[in-house]
This record gives sequence, C-alpha cells and structure tokens, in this order.
Amino acid sequence: MIKIRVDIIGGSLSGISAGISLKKNDKSIEVIIHEKHKKIGYNHEGRRCGEAHSVESKWISDIPKGKSIFNNITRFELIIGGRKRIIHREINKTFVLNRQEYIYQLGKQAEKLGVIFLTNDKIKTINELNGDFIIDASGCPSLVKRELGLNRGIKGTTYQHTLENSNYFISDTLKVIYSDFGGYFWIFPRNSLKNEINLGVGSFTNFNYNLKEMLEKFKEEQQIEGKINYITGGLIPIGIQRPLRYQNILFIGDAGVGTYPISGQGIYRALISGNIAGKFLAMKNPKKYAHMINKIFIRWDLLCKTFLLPNFLFRKINPKLIIALLNRYFDFLNFAHI
Repeated sequence: MIKIRVDIIGGSLSGISAGISLKKNDKSIEVIIHEKHKKIGYNHEGRRCGEAHSVESKWISDIPKGKSIFNNITRFELIIGGRKRIIHREINKTFVLNRQEYIYQLGKQAEKLGVIFLTNDKIKTINELNGDFIIDASGCPSLVKRELGLNRGIKGTTYQHTLENSNYFISDTLKVIYSDFGGYFWIFPRNSLKNEINLGVGSFTNFNYNLKEMLEKFKEEQQIEGKINYITGGLIPIGIQRPLRYQNILFIGDAGVGTYPISGQGIYRALISGNIAGKFLAMKNPKKYAHMINKIFIRWDLLCKTFLLPNFLFRKINPKLIIALLNRYFDFLNFAHI
C-alpha cells in the first residue's frame, strides 16, 4: 500500500483536529503539522479570540476538560438598543476556555496517535511542502489563499483586552452588546483566580474604525475597571471563506469555514472542519469535504449574510435602523427577552 503524506499548515485548533481525525481514520497516513511558534498552545496566538466555546448537539469528542476550562457558562445576556435578552444554557454546554491549555491537550492527544509536529517552522510558500495533500489551517488571512490569489470572503475586524481584577467579572455569564455602528462589544469571564475578563469589540466588516478608541470609550461608559495584561485583535472571517478546496488543498478553520457570521464564534467551526477534512482525506474522497461543510453550515451562512447586506446599507442611511433590524432578526430566532 502506498503511504500517503498530509502536510498541515498551523498547529492550532483546526490543524490539530485534522491531524487527530486523519490518524483515527487511517493510522498509516503520515501527518505533519507545521507550526510557526516554538510551542503548541502556549504561544502568543494561543489566546487570540474571545475563548467562549459551545459544545453543540452534533459534538462527538474532544470535549474540553480539566485545566482547559476556566468557567462553565449558564447565562447569556444579549443587549440590543437597550433591549435585553437572556438565554439560559440548559441543553448545550458552554465554556470559557483556557484556550492555550486546550490546544496543548489536543496536541498531546495528536502526538500519541502519531502526528508529527514541526515547531518553529513557519511556512512561507506551499512550494516548501511535498505532501500528497495540504490542509491549510493557517488562519485569517490564509497563507495559501494569499499566495494563490484566492483570498475572498467577507472579513471583519476585532480588538480585545484581557483585564484582571475587573469589577465586571461574573463567572457564569457572557454578555454581548450590539451597537448601531455595525458591530458589537463582548464581556466574557476568563480566569476566576484573577477575576479576569475578555473585553472586546468587533465590526462585521472593515469600516476603518479605530477599534481601540471605541473600546476605551465603551469601558468608560460602562465603568469597567481592571488591569490590562493581554491585547489581541485582527481580521475575523465572516462565515464560509470560499473556496473550501483547491486542487489537493483543503481549507479549514478560519481559512475555510470562518466564524459564525453574527456572533464571531469560531472554535466549534474550527474543530468540526478539521475533523471532517481528516475523515474524508483518510477515505481518499477530498471532494466530499466541501459538500459536507456546506450541508452543515450553509443554512446559517445564507441567513446571516442576508442579514449583513442591509446592515451595511443601513449604516450609511440611518444607523438606528441597524438596531431595529437586529431586534427583528433575533425575534425571528425566538430569542427570549426581558
């Protein structure tokens, strides 16, 4: 039997998930993960998101446990134009992750299955790789898509502070506040030992806002206090970033499936896309990957992107219309409110 080699660009959630899936479905496949940082998980980009993660109903394995969980979330507050909606997580579990630890744990699991990690190995061009297949898990913007001129899809921007000893720390509650600028603010509880929160702002597209100034103004208005110990931000892929496959290359995580278009949640999408990519590559049926991703995510992508188009228009005409549209949208989704 001819041995197949798969090169994976990026040793974060989606890349490691793909490596685990490949080995679970076919132990004979040689899987090499190329990670630009020296360590898996515990590197600067290991914390590069809000860190909230929902274990959805289709979830099968790799549920966070132990030190990879900072807080179990049971309450979600959604505020739109002064109207508050409260969701109690009674069915699906939601966590705020210690994302670095979670990535580290998945990495150890992958190593036990025989996945090879090449750390401090920054891939600059796909010409450096000679695998039978390449999985691009390099994030947003995708390294491969930039090189090949395939960098399409809607992209937004984010900016986040981590504050310790914060007066806004509530261990079981996520808060998201939508605004008429065409984006939202979030307050997520992080490390309870430090009363830490992740406080951020995101825009549905790149309107050249000064997000740093916007976040500082929001902190002042809400009287949010705490010492900044970490700052992150950057581009965020809004929904599926086509193409999902190009020749012998599959795009996963932020490089392929992106984030949930309205909330920016990307962890579940990263993990499930890696799992599916690994499964169908092991079955020697890479074309099925894009089909399955569309089957799972296309409904929400079409629904949310249909919402985003008038959102962009209303921003120019009358920003208050954005709030009205958001409330109608969440009424349609039957979100409870008070």
